[in-house]
Amino acid sequence: MQHSRPVGRRQLLMAGGALGLTAAAAPLLTAQARATPSGPSCTRITDLGPGIRQFALMSALQVGDTVYIGSRNLEPTRVLAFHLPTRKVTAQTVLGVGHSIQALAADPTGRYLYAGILTKGDEGKPNLFRWDLTTPDKPAVAIGRTEDRDVRDLAVAPDGTVYAVGGIPGKAPALWMYDPGTGKVTKLGVPDPGATLARAVAATDTTVFFGAGSVLAGGDGASKASLYAYDRAAGTYRDVTPPEMAKDPSLRDLFVAGDRLVVSTSGSTEPAKLAVMDLADLSSYSLTPTTGKVVKNLTANADTVYFATDTGLHSYSSATQVISPVEFDGDLGEIWGLDVVGGTLTVVSGYGFVGEIDLATGRAVVTDLGRAGAPVTPQTTMGIAADHRYAYVGGNNGIARHDLRTGKVVNLRAPGEAKDAHVLDGVLYTGQYSSQGMWTYDPTADGQPRQLAAFPSEQNRPLDVCHDPVNELLLVGVQSDTEGGGSLWTYSPKTGKKAAYVNPVDGTQLVRAVATRDGVAYLGGDNPTAKGPRGTLVAFDPAAGRELWRLDLPASLTTGTAALAVHGRHLYGLTRKGGFFVVDLTIRRVVHTADHRALCPGFAAMVTSRGVVYGVSDTTLFRFDPKTFAVSTVVAEINGAWYSGPHVNADDRGRLYTMRGHHLVRIEDRPVI
Repeated sequence: MQHSRPVGRRQLLMAGGALGLTAAAAPLLTAQARATPSGPSCTRITDLGPGIRQFALMSALQVGDTVYIGSRNLEPTRVLAFHLPTRKVTAQTVLGVGHSIQALAADPTGRYLYAGILTKGDEGKPNLFRWDLTTPDKPAVAIGRTEDRDVRDLAVAPDGTVYAVGGIPGKAPALWMYDPGTGKVTKLGVPDPGATLARAVAATDTTVFFGAGSVLAGGDGASKASLYAYDRAAGTYRDVTPPEMAKDPSLRDLFVAGDRLVVSTSGSTEPAKLAVMDLADLSSYSLTPTTGKVVKNLTANADTVYFATDTGLHSYSSATQVISPVEFDGDLGEIWGLDVVGGTLTVVSGYGFVGEIDLATGRAVVTDLGRAGAPVTPQTTMGIAADHRYAYVGGNNGIARHDLRTGKVVNLRAPGEAKDAHVLDGVLYTGQYSSQGMWTYDPTADGQPRQLAAFPSEQNRPLDVCHDPVNELLLVGVQSDTEGGGSLWTYSPKTGKKAAYVNPVDGTQLVRAVATRDGVAYLGGDNPTAKGPRGTLVAFDPAAGRELWRLDLPASLTTGTAALAVHGRHLYGLTRKGGFFVVDLTIRRVVHTADHRALCPGFAAMVTSRGVVYGVSDTTLFRFDPKTFAVSTVVAEINGAWYSGPHVNADDRGRLYTMRGHHLVRIEDRPVI
């Protein structure tokens, strides 16, 4: 899918020093910068338009002849109704809170659609909603909230009772119940105290099944996949996890198909698994390993179970216990909806389309949701990379390519999320979440991005990409969501040789940031758990794969590394709570610290451009004086619309790229030093 922005006059804004920018659509303005600790400067900002525009989605459910689709990382959150006979979006409802909708469920009558939202902060607002499908012109209404901030899955029992699961960081997830008769939301207890997230729920007349694990916060003693059966009459739980699934990090999906319960996992060090359990005797089941990293979107037709993995669509025959691929001519990307009705398999892709596959003939019809009437709007963004010709902005299942000569924007397809990226000799290299390894795109040769290199699947979340010109290596800092710790990836564009160095900091610290100087990689450790060390710096030889030395930051700064950059002999760093430090690499010692929480209250990114180190937070773009290390504001209230932390990138001419609101901006800053 392509979206082009009409070429017109771009907005050029001038600001400098501590001068703030307050209006995203301000008229052409020129102003001399105020004096700052680093001296006067002139800063020119070019608005390049929305970073990435698409209808991104995270859930889908077919009710009758309509597929209901929940949005992802869009404001406001909404549910669309896609009518299959006409292949048009015929209705939508805005929920107005949170950032994404992962959970959808319908009541047995087909009248009500329930939705649960994901949000970044618990503000005490409702996270459960109900849409009356008999009056789709009327908006969904809030029906209550679970105290577990994020609702990851919903199920409706045959009597209309709704069950919800999800999670909130630092707290074991509970099972929640909504009674449509009383309108009350009730907590039914915590089945697995060691779990960090619940992602699956299913319900029958007598039993609710609760599936949990630690797919987003593994390690540090967190439990693995767990499945509990809740007796609705007695109010008690029992552990019914198949032992073969106990090594997987999370139970991913549940589906009741007649007298059977279909169960799937997310894999890590082992492939994901599929089990079919007898509801009358849960100790009786068949279990089959798959070749995928995740098995989800379970649905069934007679004795055949259909499901999605990271490699496509598959079917499972209960009679033969054999898994077979479902053929599709094309790339389905990340699948968020799968239903089978009357011999047709309906697939909703994260690429923003609905596919209808005739199971008898294999023929498929694909409908782009944007062309069908879905709103195509700016999305919160991931990584950024640029050279003098193109700038790239990552989103969900897509990367927007901005032509810096013409202003044309084209959406490229790439599964998952480009968490960070780098352009080298005109070629884009990305780190793709989750468990997608590294991808690449050459605008002179490639029609779409393609996978460049795979890495251990449990090393699933690449966070920082940089280039080591001495060793001619791309370096990627990585987090393992499922196992804890992280890794350093290296890749040689010249030879294709790759390596993964697991836990180069320690078993609990991931590699949040990577910087390089004279062939040495500097790794910034971070620990998302409540226990153990954090903020350790490691000097690492990426060619030999060995540690050179390490340094623990002062106690006042041990909140975890957020970003690193190198200028001359100095390594600059920011912590996740605005602590700033400078290490003299020749003496391997911290020579400067400061508290910059006012500019950088949380996550941050850094880059060196034209001999100056720049940083960006969720609120501000700033720079450091290379002599005194004093900080000065370049753009105040930049307030980038980021999903997973801010980014700033410099092209081969030293111009900076970051986000202001939902818009990509190019910043030319020339401080007088």
